[in-house]
Amino acid sequence: MTDRIAFVASDVTSAKRARTVLAKRYGDVPEAEADVIVALGGDGFMLATLHRTQSLDVPVYGMNRGTVGFLMNEYGAEDLPARLAVAGEEVINPLRMRARTTDGRDYEALAINEVSLLRGGPQAAKLRITVDGHTRLDELVCDGALLATPAGSTAYNYSAHGPILPIGSDVLALTAVAAFRPRRWRGALLPKAAKVRFDVIEPDKRPVMADADSRHVENVLWVEVASEPKIAHRILFDPGHGLEERLLREQFV
Repeated sequence: MTDRIAFVASDVTSAKRARTVLAKRYGDVPEAEADVIVALGGDGFMLATLHRTQSLDVPVYGMNRGTVGFLMNEYGAEDLPARLAVAGEEVINPLRMRARTTDGRDYEALAINEVSLLRGGPQAAKLRITVDGHTRLDELVCDGALLATPAGSTAYNYSAHGPILPIGSDVLALTAVAAFRPRRWRGALLPKAAKVRFDVIEPDKRPVMADADSRHVENVLWVEVASEPKIAHRILFDPGHGLEERLLREQFV
């Protein structure tokens, strides 16, 4: 690893200050000229950085200047080039969401963590779930449902009681949010290559919104989700603190 580093920071004051210190000490180049991008902030900023730089094929090393920091390394200004030189790399493929709204407009977005559908009004949503062209659930009455990647399995998916997925697994988690019928339906594990379609039943009476890593689409009629193997996000972690280890740690708290 060479020392051409691009430092980027969130709007948090501590992140901006850290960027100033690090850029002065190690130099700073534009992202397009960098061998590595160092993102200073929290998980939300890390996701935004990965999305923004996905065409560069440059690894991103995050240092936590936010709150949870699941995708981040511990912050430290000392010996950064040495840390980068021994960092391990995880490669993550995002999900591609295609959605159509009730007024006929089409939307597309990528999600590193998950694609979620959530009720947009006071009444529960009604969803039909199809996997690879086969209807698997005629009617799910719920607050919502989501499809999560292994990287996103400890985020919203986990808080909705979905399973934690090992990073190396070719599996996606389909998880219900407050399922009413079928009673207590907890979801399913699907192959990474699966193509999932959600059709909204009674969309006028029971509006539903879709979200792909905080990219919102209101009043969806249907949503299709599949893994996008052509896009690979490269994330760097300090030795012994990679996503695999963090996922294991989460399950033994």
